[in-house]
Amino acid sequence: MNDSAPVAVDLALVGGGGAGSLVLAALHRHGVRGLRVAVVDPVRKHGQDRTWAFWGRPGGDLDPLLSASWDQVEVTTTARRRVLDLTPLRYAMLRSAPVYARAAEAERHLGVRRIDAAVTGLDDDGAGVLVRGADGVPLARASWVLDSRPRPPARPGRTSWLQHFRGWWVESGGPLFDPARAVLMDFRTPQPGRGVSFGYVLPVSDRYALVEYTEFSPGRLTDDGYDRALRGYLGRLGLDPAALTVREVEDGVIPMTDAPFPRRPSPRVVRLGTAGGATRPSTGFTFSAMLRQADQVAGALAAGRPPVPAPAYPRRHLWMDAVALRALDTGRVGGPEFFDRLFDRNPAERVLRFLDGDTSPGEDLAVMRSSPLLAMTSAVVGDAAGRIRGRLCRPVG
Repeated sequence: MNDSAPVAVDLALVGGGGAGSLVLAALHRHGVRGLRVAVVDPVRKHGQDRTWAFWGRPGGDLDPLLSASWDQVEVTTTARRRVLDLTPLRYAMLRSAPVYARAAEAERHLGVRRIDAAVTGLDDDGAGVLVRGADGVPLARASWVLDSRPRPPARPGRTSWLQHFRGWWVESGGPLFDPARAVLMDFRTPQPGRGVSFGYVLPVSDRYALVEYTEFSPGRLTDDGYDRALRGYLGRLGLDPAALTVREVEDGVIPMTDAPFPRRPSPRVVRLGTAGGATRPSTGFTFSAMLRQADQVAGALAAGRPPVPAPAYPRRHLWMDAVALRALDTGRVGGPEFFDRLFDRNPAERVLRFLDGDTSPGEDLAVMRSSPLLAMTSAVVGDAAGRIRGRLCRPVG
């Protein structure tokens, strides 16, 4: 873009990754017409750069794009292996390439303007937002901005962990995997001193699967640390890493924190994705909330309302997450024990809906009763004390 005057649009999507792509597809699906839209991002996303795994009911809009789905998953500890029937839900894998391709198709139908530039500022005067690029150059003037760029929280949380992982897409010369069943959590990995680790396996066929090592802990590993962990996990599965071909490697880091992520930093700027609170603090799951945000934004615009989605999770769930994180962080409860009890004492469908923020208060109580009560009660007291200290120490003005 070489024009000196900023482009006038109704909606500017700052960031064209997963959250922005889902919004574009939702606008097209909801039949939004006559809306001037711009996507502002220095990079045009395409190809396979990430994989999302999520659960939901079959028959959704994303079904034609899925790489695989499973009605059963395994949760394994050193003590036992549990096979969970997810009916009426299913666990699904979605790779990024078809999501980006669908967004590109939606762009063409919607007549979206692309601005290939990094955004350095959003000046919101209450009537609109001036989107600025390098050296403060005006790029666009938008009635509303949806900002999905990664952002730090408004202030540090009482507990701040990371979900960090590395996955190998491995291919074998013969049948090794069961394509009818995914491994959701396998806690037979060596557990870190402070945190929890697990492996999982998402098979696309009997010879091709994503095998991943994940940690919930305060800090990342080295590259060699992730590779050692993956080789060790493959050995635990009875697989020889030397007999497998690694076709792709995926890495990721997702915040797990009770720190606040403001959804509306100014009147006409709305944040989406992790920056807009879509990441579940206790698990790092993000995709389902991003999908809800996109659908709510598109539905609001189709009805002539402001594009402001609802909070990604109920406040009571965020409080429960803060307590769970504190219990894990202080060592009051072990990660494998916590998740093992969660799945052992609740129907799998309830656990998955809880992790998606879709359970009733009565179901939430059932989930709470299934956790180690003494340890969690201690964490509740500690969380309350931390909140009081935070309010007393917070600067005034």
